[in-house]
Amino acid sequence: MKYHVILKKQRGGYVVKCLELQGCMSEGKTKEEALKNIKEAIEGYLEAFPEEKLKVKREVIEVSI
Repeated sequence: MKYHVILKKQRGGYVVKCLELQGCMSEGKTKEEALKNIKEAIEGYLEAFPEEKLKVKREVIEVSI
């Protein structure tokens, strides 16, 4: 399953948030570290709340401006 994340640069590193899983976020000093950490956070989240896996229903449409 694929999940969508938002990666934001902040002082001292990056913060990353999973859009489909409320409250699931992580951070890292580099982009790579932050993305590795969010993967682990998503796995842990779904382990703790397996019912959330069934609730994910999001349609993502990309538009250019």
